[in-house]
Amino acid sequence: MSTDDPAAASPAIHHDVRDGVLTLRIQREDKRNALDQASTARLIDLLEAAALDESLRVVHITAAGDDFCSGSDWVSSNGEGTGRPRPASLVRRLPLQSHRLIELLLTVQLPVVATVRGWAAGLGCQLALAADFAVAAEDATFWEPFVRRGFTPDTGASWLLPRLVGAARARRMLLLGEKVSGTRAAEWGLIHEAVPPAELDARAQSLVASLAQGPTVTLGLTKQLLLRSAEVPLARALVDESYGLELASRTADFREALAAFKDRRDPTFTGR
Repeated sequence: MSTDDPAAASPAIHHDVRDGVLTLRIQREDKRNALDQASTARLIDLLEAAALDESLRVVHITAAGDDFCSGSDWVSSNGEGTGRPRPASLVRRLPLQSHRLIELLLTVQLPVVATVRGWAAGLGCQLALAADFAVAAEDATFWEPFVRRGFTPDTGASWLLPRLVGAARARRMLLLGEKVSGTRAAEWGLIHEAVPPAELDARAQSLVASLAQGPTVTLGLTKQLLLRSAEVPLARALVDESYGLELASRTADFREALAAFKDRRDPTFTGR
């Protein structure tokens, strides 16, 4: 994935590739990193390109400033003072915009890490929850503000939350609009880990580096199996696992793991 194309530059979304890691940084600090249509579309384009780039091994989502993402920027996206969309426009647009973004994070066969500080609200909350690993500052805030805004959940909130924290806690967040700190989010299993703010970047980078040294194909296949397992019966899951194992066993990383086991050393994976 090239980062040198001026035409691909976006002031709202900065992207960088280094050592197999695609870093996506949201840069709309004046909007608390809320995503408008253009920035959402840019993230979608970058993730779709990442899915086809065999040199990549991890996707890392982060943000500039004090907040991760405060949700969707309705006013900028709709060009109206009220931010109210035209009738039926949401049904047409969402599948190709913010809903597509969440779907890509869940299905791209690369591990995704999110570094969360400050607010992760609405779409921003779902960005973190759709990542395979969300590492947050202990004082970060996860919030589903839909009920306070008078509309129903979107961007997968009603699907993600019950699977991560159960129905009762999902109701607390979606029906009562309860705000959840980074510390509590980790206790609930909503996210991977909460750490003191001063340790956040170092901890996230350590996790990203660890994943970047892993067997990339196997990680992607395992991610796919986990996603499907909630939707299929055991018999189907066992079949899926057999196909996953067949594919993984054909990789160079599988052969390296066997050789390392025989030689009693740590494997050196290349992502192939």
